[in-house]
Amino acid sequence: MVYSAGNYDVIVVGAGHAGCEAGLAAARMGCRTLVITLNMDNVALMPCNPAVGGPAKGHLVREVDALGGEIGLNTDRASIQMRLLNIGKGPAVQALRAQTDKKHYQISMKRVLEGQENLDLKQALAERLLIEKGKICGVLTSTGAIFKAEAIVVTAGTYLKGRIVIGDLSFPGGPNGQFPSVGLSDSLSELGVRMGRFKTGTPPRVDQKSIDFSKMSIQPGDEKPYQFSFVSPFVEREQMPCWLTYTTEETNRIIRENLHRSPLFTGSIQSQGPRYCPSIETKVVRFSDKPAHQVFIEPEGKDTAEMYVQGMSTSLPEDVQLAMLRTLPGMEKVEMMRAGYAIEYDYVFPGQLKLSLETKIIPGLFTAGQINGTSGYEEAAAQGIIAGINAALFTKNREPFILKRSQAYIGVMIDDLVTKEIDEPYRMLTSRAEYRLLLRQDNADLRLTEMGYEIGLVSKERYETYIRKQKLVEEERSRLERTVVPVSADTKKILGEINGAGLPQQGITLAGLLRRPEVSYGDLLLLPMSHPDLPEEVREQVKIQVKYEGYIKKQQSQAERIKRLEEKKLPTDIDYRKVKGLSMEAMEKMENIKPVSIGQAGRIAGVTPADLSVLLIFLEQNRRNKNRNHS
Repeated sequence: MVYSAGNYDVIVVGAGHAGCEAGLAAARMGCRTLVITLNMDNVALMPCNPAVGGPAKGHLVREVDALGGEIGLNTDRASIQMRLLNIGKGPAVQALRAQTDKKHYQISMKRVLEGQENLDLKQALAERLLIEKGKICGVLTSTGAIFKAEAIVVTAGTYLKGRIVIGDLSFPGGPNGQFPSVGLSDSLSELGVRMGRFKTGTPPRVDQKSIDFSKMSIQPGDEKPYQFSFVSPFVEREQMPCWLTYTTEETNRIIRENLHRSPLFTGSIQSQGPRYCPSIETKVVRFSDKPAHQVFIEPEGKDTAEMYVQGMSTSLPEDVQLAMLRTLPGMEKVEMMRAGYAIEYDYVFPGQLKLSLETKIIPGLFTAGQINGTSGYEEAAAQGIIAGINAALFTKNREPFILKRSQAYIGVMIDDLVTKEIDEPYRMLTSRAEYRLLLRQDNADLRLTEMGYEIGLVSKERYETYIRKQKLVEEERSRLERTVVPVSADTKKILGEINGAGLPQQGITLAGLLRRPEVSYGDLLLLPMSHPDLPEEVREQVKIQVKYEGYIKKQQSQAERIKRLEEKKLPTDIDYRKVKGLSMEAMEKMENIKPVSIGQAGRIAGVTPADLSVLLIFLEQNRRNKNRNHS
């Protein structure tokens, strides 16, 4: 029995990391929003590793937070350990990583959704997407409920026709033994959305009581308190350690002798998995000369004995999984609480999306998260907030919100998805960002908070906090640039003790001193002169801006040059098959992707500089023809 269940502005299908951000963004922008989830107990579920952040991924979390999203705040609430990675490298690749309490993360995020004004959270299985006059208009659930909306964001994760594989065993299912979503995948295909098939996996979980940690190396969190969110209160948290062990030759032997039972090698799994997170059996085969691989044992929370075996993702049979786990030092008597598994699922080819994450063929239909061929909680959350923002803007007949590659890692990721052909689950990497010195995790608030405020996601109070920080940074930079270090015996003595830093006879400014590799911001505070009392984050920001000023200016000038190509817009109605001079490959690729600018066209695989020259001539001819017609 079909019945009308309610009218909304925006409906979000799925309440994983993408769905939570999409729903909160739309509701906070004033849209009456519905978030539908398969299971109310699995809102913001972490079906794989109990961690958030890391290189590039941590940047995404900071950017979502700066725009007014929730993943950073929620990670801070649920964190049981935090570390700043790559501290020996430059600021462009330094990144936070947090171990989280999985259950706390879920409960906390669910509480936020339930308390959000304009947002309803309901348990339902979305079966079909409804179309009216060529536009999206609603969702039909398995119980016959019809929810209507002007915009719909599908964030179905890995549930679309999900298939769990453990050795010879396979069965329909979503992560952690959930139901798969079959009807929704069929509905998308019937609407003309091209679908593909990917694979991911997860390692076993083991019982803490059965592990001998004395044979492992402890991996504690950093003593210095860190936070992902720019507005989280600093709190002292009890840090739970992780542990490091290694596979052995015996592990390799067991895996090699059982490859005939591995679905990855028997052909049972044919879809492509994430290259940057291979299964343990793939690692043993691919790196056959390597005697050992790192394995991290990570707690899943404060109130559970389950430990996550990072580095041993597998779909081998259960008996083989247990046997190979028991070959690791400290795990000789380990008990497996949950077996690892692979999961195959349908995804949407992201080349069918606009940069707003709206589908090109169905107005008002947006997709975000792993359904777009990505991997990871952070990538999902980043897409979710953009899709939620643009769904809300769509209902208000406003221009979409699009971040450029030079503005955010989020912009890099979405541009990559829409413009470049992906043949494996996409993972954000620092190497993908050509302007990574501009897009550091420490300055995400300075880059994006004002945008979040203009959209309506960032509160006035938070915006004023950002303005104060920006002002303090500018004032301190100005002070360092204009203040000359006094030439005195005390000053010379202090500088002489700083790794031999001397004081030139003609004098030097504080900024000039700070630019020296051996001088830190803390060293400046030792000099016998007055210094303002500034927050640590302001000092860190000033230090980076001063020390890397030359490199930053170089990247800014590069971004400005590329900006000119991005500003050369391409009409959306171009029939590239009629543009003379284009190569056949460029013609086909651009007809499918419909790039919005010359800059985007240049990033399409197979489009050559010669093709871009043809397009520039075509645009100039169009411009002249229009001027002729108007005169």
